[in-house]
Amino acid sequence: MLLEVKDLHAYYGASHVLQGISLDLDQGEIVALLGRNGMGKSTTLKSIMGLVKPRSGEVVFRGKNIAGYPPFKIAREGIGYVPEERRIFPNLTVLENLAMGIKAGKAKDSEEADVWTTERIFVHFPVLKTRGDNKGRQLSGGELQMLAIARTLMGNPQVLLVDEPTEGLAPIMVKEVRDVLEEINSVGVPILLVEHNFKVAMSLAHRLYLMGKAHIGFSGTAQELNEHPEIKAKYLEV
Repeated sequence: MLLEVKDLHAYYGASHVLQGISLDLDQGEIVALLGRNGMGKSTTLKSIMGLVKPRSGEVVFRGKNIAGYPPFKIAREGIGYVPEERRIFPNLTVLENLAMGIKAGKAKDSEEADVWTTERIFVHFPVLKTRGDNKGRQLSGGELQMLAIARTLMGNPQVLLVDEPTEGLAPIMVKEVRDVLEEINSVGVPILLVEHNFKVAMSLAHRLYLMGKAHIGFSGTAQELNEHPEIKAKYLEV
């Protein structure tokens, strides 16, 4: 297994926000983490990435427990993180933002295939090629999201953590972001996805985890979830 989270516990102050989270992600997969707001989905990604320090438990990546590592070391190990806030530099151009991503991860060895370069990014994100000299503040919401994903790929991650990529986007851009995630996965990048859009998640994910308050309540495929509407109602309906 490429990435395994084992019995992870985390706190915000005295609040026990993750209570024994366990999940995994293997090569070739898109795994979606779903649930209502405030259940701990984004915190799970932040804990994997080292932005929230786990109190206990393990985050095992390629056989190494990286729980408690600072974020820059986790990025160097090969995990890329696309935050919900996107965090694009508004006064830098698209090309400059992409260049910033090179420092975000550990570049693959020269003999490895599929290194992400600007040219390769433009193959998968043609809209960014047309906007290369535009500053971040001049981009639409969908273009900003594309840039956030592309910038993270420039660090050559072996796993991509993506937090709410379609949040606030127009329907046409939701489809474009959904399709680009599928395309990235098809060329060899496993993705752990937090997504509020149930339809998007169900269409992308090979497997699903549903979160209740601070815990995992269901693990399985989309088909298995559809066979249990009571579980869907318990963990997803408001």
